[in-house]
Amino acid sequence: MKKILLFVGLSLVMGSLDAQEIKNTPLFSSQEPLNIKLKISFKELKKKTNDSTYMDGVLYYEKSKSVWDSITVDLRTRGDFRLKECFFSPIRVKIKKKDAKGTIFEGNKALKLVLPCKKTKDNNTLVLREFICYKIYETLTPYTFNTRLLSIDLWEGSGKNDKEYLISGFFIEDDDLVADRHGAVVKEKLNLHPLAMHDTTTVRHDLFQYFIANIDWSTTFMHNAKIIQTRDPFRNIPLTYDFDQSGFVDAPYAVLNPEFNMTDVKDRVYRGFCREDNAVVYYVRNQFIELEPRIRAILASYQTDFEEKDFASTEKFVAEFFEIMKDDKKFEAMLSSCRTK
Repeated sequence: MKKILLFVGLSLVMGSLDAQEIKNTPLFSSQEPLNIKLKISFKELKKKTNDSTYMDGVLYYEKSKSVWDSITVDLRTRGDFRLKECFFSPIRVKIKKKDAKGTIFEGNKALKLVLPCKKTKDNNTLVLREFICYKIYETLTPYTFNTRLLSIDLWEGSGKNDKEYLISGFFIEDDDLVADRHGAVVKEKLNLHPLAMHDTTTVRHDLFQYFIANIDWSTTFMHNAKIIQTRDPFRNIPLTYDFDQSGFVDAPYAVLNPEFNMTDVKDRVYRGFCREDNAVVYYVRNQFIELEPRIRAILASYQTDFEEKDFASTEKFVAEFFEIMKDDKKFEAMLSSCRTK
């Protein structure tokens, strides 16, 4: 992976899945890792910022080989669990239109910056695993957030005993850009029953969460989820993000939920809502099976970034999911655990 740096003071057919390739901002028009530099005090950021209060900063990025530029940004903390439990807290980056004009960031008013959680040896591997989740989800639906992998040269501290960390991370685009791409609007604070959302897209979402063994979400209460509404035709569409608690990522800090009788973060629990007619579920099941080669190819493209043992473990985890998808009895057993409320 390239090094990066940052400084701060049934309706959807498979043929339509390429729709996300259009209307991308320059930042997300390339999948080459971006090098950025950041100097920041997480202690000050956590103390002085919140949902409405930002700190001034400067983000340095590599425009071309060995040619660097910078952009003025506003920064604040975001998230809940990671904000409390992690050394590298996740960050929201706000960019003024006039500052972004003519740069790679043009068209982006806000970005989420995902960083590792702990200062551990495997921190970059865990971030990469979460990034791969986004890449895999892109194969299933156009209703996804664009992401861009980063190599970050991060200087942490307030001036005296600054420490340098070479870490991986990634940008996530703002939900307004996803909505614009689909002629939709973002709905805030919308208590919506799962069966009131577009069926095919929702089942894709639910099976994907099962695939990565993630239970840390709720589309009803918008926990690690957003809802966008398309106008023509009218649909409520779920957008999902934040997968660090999933079995696919397998973070040592992941929390087991006793409600689901889990003994390991890799235990899969299907949290899709029960449906009177499961035709759409079987339809999406077949799509997953058809996409298995593409999903495995995405994982394989990052093989050199993993230790051999880690990669083999992830391949096994993916294979176990497709065994369930291809076995009628195992798939029906999975469906029997669907939610009724």
